[in-house]
Amino acid sequence: MKVSCLQENLAKGLSIAGRSVANRSTLPVLGNVLLATDGDRLKLSATNLETGINCWIGAKVEEEGAITIPARLLTDFVNSLPPERIDLALDEETQTLNTRCAHFEANLRGIDSQEFPAVPGLDAGKEIIRLDPVALKQMINQVAFAAATDESRPILTGVLAHFGPDTLTMSAADGFRLSTKSIPLTHPVDEAFEVTIPARALTELSRIIGDQEEPIQIVLTASSNQILFHLDDVDLVSQLIEGKFPDVTQIIPTTHTTRTVLDAKNFLKAARVSYLFARDAANIVKVDVTPGDDELAIGKLALTATSQELGDNVSELDVSVEGDSIEIAFNAKYLIDILNVLDSAQVALETSAAASPGILRPVGDDNFIHVIMPMHLSR
Repeated sequence: MKVSCLQENLAKGLSIAGRSVANRSTLPVLGNVLLATDGDRLKLSATNLETGINCWIGAKVEEEGAITIPARLLTDFVNSLPPERIDLALDEETQTLNTRCAHFEANLRGIDSQEFPAVPGLDAGKEIIRLDPVALKQMINQVAFAAATDESRPILTGVLAHFGPDTLTMSAADGFRLSTKSIPLTHPVDEAFEVTIPARALTELSRIIGDQEEPIQIVLTASSNQILFHLDDVDLVSQLIEGKFPDVTQIIPTTHTTRTVLDAKNFLKAARVSYLFARDAANIVKVDVTPGDDELAIGKLALTATSQELGDNVSELDVSVEGDSIEIAFNAKYLIDILNVLDSAQVALETSAAASPGILRPVGDDNFIHVIMPMHLSR
């Protein structure tokens, strides 16, 4: 293998592919990144056997070949080089990659590329659908954070993606909260289906999307146990999670007795201030909603957090209230998490009773719902 490329392109490619390198593995090759010639490009691949990434960068290829190099060493070395041309030359007998850039030179020992697990490409399955990258990124950001991080129930560490016939709906829940978001499909799906995708893989996809403009192609591999997202010069492949995802429709309340509409940014600021005191008291923040004296009067929403050691805090906001007054408690961190990902200027809080779940909806967007379980208030 004899290849030349720009330092900034190789550094960018390694930063993308390197996110799928296995941190700890019994297979040393999984700690490496694969460098392989592919036409007039250099392909970088990495996998931890759950998620795999293929990334292509422009290069001048003089001789074809492939090698795997320890990802951390290669990334750190390339990032230390000046923004000039890098020349890569492989000695196949010793599996050593000679790397030259300006006045720097290094010989990096690798592992034969034949030992590296194959990361599927776009031709590994049937194309299912194309999605707008902006809409998909927003959907992932508003849903994936609600997935569980505890591996005791693996299915809840994933995001349920329901395709069809003309809508994609993603849902995630960890037992304390639920996020569900729908976006229209530009091309209808012949037969509706659903898969559970690891939230970690979707979060990584959101980072990779960046400012992509072309539609993202989604492919299920022939064995239907992997899903592939094809972007410009990047493929992300993820194993699917097996099992039955909970029925999210049973979790979403269908009625409410109080609907409170308030400024989303002010609500987020108040929740952050309350969290400073609530984090030493199981994150409990009390929400008091009081309607105005008549239908046109401004109501009040008060956030109260109390810490026996630090003190207490009360934040009061002007709100519009339909319905009865209510006192309910939520996890302050969960409030911050959801308010951080809302794009609307106003948010509606729908509640029924102190022991019933609350619903947060962005005003003007009927395609997104966030359910948050209440916390117990000691009297």
